[in-house]
Amino acid sequence: MADAHPILVAALAGFVCAVFFSSLPGPINLTILNEGAQRGFKWAFFIGLGAAVMDVIYCSISFTGISQFLDHGIAETTMRVMGFVFLLFIGFKFLLAKPKHETSKLDLAIEKLEERIEQKIHPHSAFATGFVRVAANLGVLLAWVALSATLLSTKAFFSKEEWVDDSVPAKAACVSGVFIGAVLWFLFWSFLVSRGHGKFSAQTLLRLQQVSGLCLIATACYEGLRIAWHLAQQNI
Repeated sequence: MADAHPILVAALAGFVCAVFFSSLPGPINLTILNEGAQRGFKWAFFIGLGAAVMDVIYCSISFTGISQFLDHGIAETTMRVMGFVFLLFIGFKFLLAKPKHETSKLDLAIEKLEERIEQKIHPHSAFATGFVRVAANLGVLLAWVALSATLLSTKAFFSKEEWVDDSVPAKAACVSGVFIGAVLWFLFWSFLVSRGHGKFSAQTLLRLQQVSGLCLIATACYEGLRIAWHLAQQNI
């Protein structure tokens, strides 16, 4: 596996990241949950499809911008540290999530900003709803910036190369993996919700969000250890 092809590694990395982050409880999954049981599978899936397309756009923007900062070792380490801090922040945010009626002031401010953007654009179709919901959520862009920096600067477990090689084919493969992973998740979630008929309670979603937070914290801690090991080797 040490000689795994960079294109396959990049596609796998994009696919796994998309499935994991698309499955996190958030505005899109909640929208599909609320509307899927009422309007059916097709409407719910097209919301997810719109979200997946916007995810791909944000992912592409992130890879294009981050590559320019990874030519120097200091910049690379800085981006990895930023990714570690972001994952840790989101992880604790999810872990310490509160019921909807106890939403923090920061979350309320973000929701108001997203609502203003949606009101100005006023999407009418399911696809446009998913597309705009992700476009209005700047946290998604920040997440992809952190992820792209990590993928471009971190070596894969089973390869001598980074998860995503700093080349156009590898980045394209990763973006393709992101699209496929996101579409498959929203396909599965839309089907589940349309057949669930409102069986998913707010308490269940809160528990899923807290479990996701633990997973993100574990991932951040692992990445933190790898960063510390990398810095220790540079000092030797």
